[in-house]
Amino acid sequence: MGYHTFDIERADALEDVERFQYCSAETLRAALAVPESATVADLGSGTGFYTDVIAPHVTQCYAVDVQAEMHDAYREKGLPACVDPVTAEVADLPFETDALDAAFSTMTFHEYASEPALAELARVVRPGGRVVTVDWSRHGPGEAGPPREERFGAGEAATFFADAGFSVERAEERIETMVTVASS
Repeated sequence: MGYHTFDIERADALEDVERFQYCSAETLRAALAVPESATVADLGSGTGFYTDVIAPHVTQCYAVDVQAEMHDAYREKGLPACVDPVTAEVADLPFETDALDAAFSTMTFHEYASEPALAELARVVRPGGRVVTVDWSRHGPGEAGPPREERFGAGEAATFFADAGFSVERAEERIETMVTVASS
């Protein structure tokens, strides 16, 4: 991932329900819009806060994070039966081509946004599959999240996806965050 990883010593902060003010469970599920038979991946899953929002609504969910310690914290919290932790970078996912119906990331796009990572997503998300991104916006007030210079705006994120061959269905700025929805 890009700039830094989340400090494992602060992993408990990832379980704060106040995070829903930046991306609610309903917003994420609606944007992902996958059937219960879906196989999805949470990119930068951390302790599984948002993975747990999606897992009850799909058949298989991969919790992808570069830090194995985050998976340990997730296991300690309680890993749902349909969730498999995967220690990997987004630019090097251990999935077969077209293996995923969808992928999503919450507050981590700024960590992996790169041509290789988007090319890898284009490889592993099946044709017609979706990638949902909610992240801190460069255009937000910057009161939470990483420094503004590490962030992207919705337009920049949309360009990354379009350049990787995705069709961008939605790219919008919100108060502190941005949302993009792209399909392959």
